[in-house]
Amino acid sequence: MPHSPEEKKRVLARVRRMRGQVEALERALEAGANCAPVLQQIAALRGAANGLMSEVLESHLREQFGQPARTAAERNERISEMTALVRSYLK
Repeated sequence: MPHSPEEKKRVLARVRRMRGQVEALERALEAGANCAPVLQQIAALRGAANGLMSEVLESHLREQFGQPARTAAERNERISEMTALVRSYLK
């Protein structure tokens, strides 16, 4: 989760743009638009979602690894969490 007010504002703006894209896609589908423009809108949404995921993941990484771990166990726990997040992101 973004931690600074600037990060939060940027992420929320991204989500609002994505909402607009989803609404445009819905209108296109309801209107029976051709496949090519619909596929372009879907690809744009996928790109927007990937950008959002990347930004939130980067913020989380900075938060988790910005300070040294107090113990080896805490370090290993952080690494396991990050590995799981990156794996889920890459699916």
